[in-house]
Amino acid sequence: MKIENILVVSPKFKEIEEIINKKEIQKNIRYLPEQEMNETHLDWADAFVAFNLTSTYDYSKVKWVHSFGAGVDSFLLNKQWPDNVLLTRTICSFGQRIGEYCLSYILKDVQFHELFRDFKKQRKWQQKTPKLLSEQKVLIYGTGEIGTKTAQILASFGVVVYGVSLSGKQKHPFTEVFCVDNHYSILGEVDYIINTLPLTEKTAILFNKSLFSRVSNIGFLNVGRGLSLDEHALLDALNNEDVRFAVLDVFTTEPLPDEHPLWSHPNVWITPHISAVTTSDEGVDCFIETLRNIEANKPLLNKVDTNKGF
Repeated sequence: MKIENILVVSPKFKEIEEIINKKEIQKNIRYLPEQEMNETHLDWADAFVAFNLTSTYDYSKVKWVHSFGAGVDSFLLNKQWPDNVLLTRTICSFGQRIGEYCLSYILKDVQFHELFRDFKKQRKWQQKTPKLLSEQKVLIYGTGEIGTKTAQILASFGVVVYGVSLSGKQKHPFTEVFCVDNHYSILGEVDYIINTLPLTEKTAILFNKSLFSRVSNIGFLNVGRGLSLDEHALLDALNNEDVRFAVLDVFTTEPLPDEHPLWSHPNVWITPHISAVTTSDEGVDCFIETLRNIEANKPLLNKVDTNKGF
């Protein structure tokens, strides 16, 4: 595939332009913020590069679309993808970042950071023995690059890690991988649930009242997609103490509205979609590597299966 004209659309288009200019890429590249883009720009382009679009465009006009993010739901969800257009996504340090993010909150829990902070406020000297990571069981939804890297990080500390995927295919380092359609038997055994799944029609509102009714006193961490979670069902599970605490990095509406009850719940930790930030340098490096592999007709490890949605 030959690519000559590339359209880059991003809030950080100026920063991305500066980085790409240093790479000496011999292509015709236009840089725009999304609010200045329209369909006529795609008439010019062979390739379109963007992140988290809010508008829908006719991608059949180009040969290749590349996402600066790991997720591609803004391109695919509830849309018909043209068969002749290649779709790729960014692969970089997402797995490492998300793995460390999740590890930090699990460590905070097993080491009783909140409890000892409260004891300090009370000037209370009372011992409580921290738990060991090797005593914990974690269920990770999603066994792709991000879920697997998170599993590797946790397993390296002795955590027993189970996985859930659409296929249920077994994969190291998971102790066992369950099919998403038949995994409920394990829910009552785990201490923590981590969602790393992409958003597809099959994963939308996966974490709902029915699922939370099967867990017991767990920690729930969502670093996948906000629309995979029924937020009101989670609040009910927190109030019923089926879920002991929740760490949420993604939400149905972002930014999270000021009046949302998640803000005020004492057992909810909120971060503003930062568990796996794509730096501009990482995004550009992956884009350029993908471009070179496309033109050299090399295998693409970041090619999206548009039928599966990831």
